Amino acid sequence: MPYNRDTASAQADKLSGIVEESDLYEGFAPHVETSEIKVLDFYNLPKSTGKEPALRSFTEIKQLLDQGKKREVKSILRENSWPINSPIRSQLWPALCAQHNTKPQMVEGFYWEMVHQVFGTTELSEKPIMLPAFVDATHCLPYHLTRTGRAVADRIVNVLGYDCPDITYSPVLYPIVSILLHFMSEEEAYHCLAALVGSKDKVFINQTKLLHEVTWKTVMQIAKKHTKNAVSYFQRICPGVKLERVFMDWCWWILAGLPFQHLVRIMDCFFHEGIKVLYRIALVIINLFHKECQSNNEWSPDNIKNDIGNALIKFCKKIPVSPAKLLHAAFSIRGLSSTYISRIFLKTEMLLKSRSVLNTGNKTLVKSRSSDNLPTSQSQVNIQMMSHTLTIRELFTLWSWLPVRITMYQPVLLYTTEEHGCSLTTFYVRVEQHEPTLMMIKTCNNEVFGAYCSSRWFERNVKDDKGQRQAYFGTGETFLFSLYPERAKYPWVGIENDKDLGHASELFMAADSKMITIGGGEGQAIWMDENIRFGKTDSCKTFNNPPLCPSGDFEIRVLEVYGFVGA
Repeated sequence: MPYNRDTASAQADKLSGIVEESDLYEGFAPHVETSEIKVLDFYNLPKSTGKEPALRSFTEIKQLLDQGKKREVKSILRENSWPINSPIRSQLWPALCAQHNTKPQMVEGFYWEMVHQVFGTTELSEKPIMLPAFVDATHCLPYHLTRTGRAVADRIVNVLGYDCPDITYSPVLYPIVSILLHFMSEEEAYHCLAALVGSKDKVFINQTKLLHEVTWKTVMQIAKKHTKNAVSYFQRICPGVKLERVFMDWCWWILAGLPFQHLVRIMDCFFHEGIKVLYRIALVIINLFHKECQSNNEWSPDNIKNDIGNALIKFCKKIPVSPAKLLHAAFSIRGLSSTYISRIFLKTEMLLKSRSVLNTGNKTLVKSRSSDNLPTSQSQVNIQMMSHTLTIRELFTLWSWLPVRITMYQPVLLYTTEEHGCSLTTFYVRVEQHEPTLMMIKTCNNEVFGAYCSSRWFERNVKDDKGQRQAYFGTGETFLFSLYPERAKYPWVGIENDKDLGHASELFMAADSKMITIGGGEGQAIWMDENIRFGKTDSCKTFNNPPLCPSGDFEIRVLEVYGFVGA
């Protein structure tokens, strides 16, 4: 019997904070073993006063999403503790995931066509399905899915692997599929997953072994700062255990350890805000575990020192706080901004990228295939024939400076003044929807320099909550470079510094109908006029660079902009 979303939709707006025993499982999809789902009590959960505000409905949240009011949606998701069985999620989760979709909307029936291509039939096989290589077989967590539900999850990850061949390692993907399937149909779960995997603005699911390692090392670095006492305690009682061995499993504290009702509430926020929600939850778990270690004999040093990683997961299964209190503690952590997290992540990625072999404790992770990718021979030939700024040697130099995930894609020339003329309007038409882009400038004095631009130039038109256009946009992945006469890369200053460097350090990209700017703060690293003829370059605080040509002012001989096919 197919999952009836209309029935769930009708129920979704009739919410209250009271759960009747008879309708305890009304919000779940049919491939869920509801008898296994327990609603836990917590000793520190405040008693109901009967005066709590009514839970917000999907209609209210959808209206805010349509209006682009993401902050208001974020607050609602954090504060509204919908019951684990609430039918709201059958609509809420697909809507939250859909906002991250960067591909054209899939036509109706697309998923089933893919299923038929992969399996030759849309009938669900009774035989086990071989899972893609990117799945970690030891962490195929089904939660409360029935046998049929597990077979559906297997089928979804296979279709996704077929549709997204660039995914090479993604152990958390299967558990997230399983969680989605508790509240929606197979087709909807696939569309949600595809949107999360393809998201450009936020990270939800890592898709390579390298980025998986970068993520847990980022969590470790953040924990050393924000849970300093707890980390020091673990190091003191377990002197023979490297911290790396503990933090490698950080995501399993949450996905394999926490009770299901905690996990569901975390996902309410995760599907809107991204992986930073999980970072915050991990820090709270560390602090709570540290606190229990000092007051509960079950977690005494003698009991946990030989296997602190496993002890953390066991602790999560018995976590002594409610989902609401866990989330409140997570979102109360100060100084954990997206900018700060991005800085640590990029710094870690750059360090790992510089090594040919990634050592993790006693384990060795071979570099992702993306680390070794170079432009294909055909791409090299095309660039040699069309480019007035790049030699093959310079192309390879630039390639070594790119973020690892971008090296998986092939470069393509989007715009050149030699062919498309000197007009900022034409520049925007040909370039603005591409992300990222590589901008190359050759001056009339034969200097060659440019910038890797992390965000779409279209973002110059994006308005904030007050209806005003943002002056600057972009991320810390943006960097400057010079190829001639000097050969040098100038990354964002935030990568090498964990302190708050102020607004001037985050002026990555700006543009309007009259000019383009890259870098700011006491000068502009690159500025060009609307006719793409004259420009100037100064030192700036965002990249701490010298002027990219000796004179400061320059006349443009050629401007070229490259995109990356499939990025």
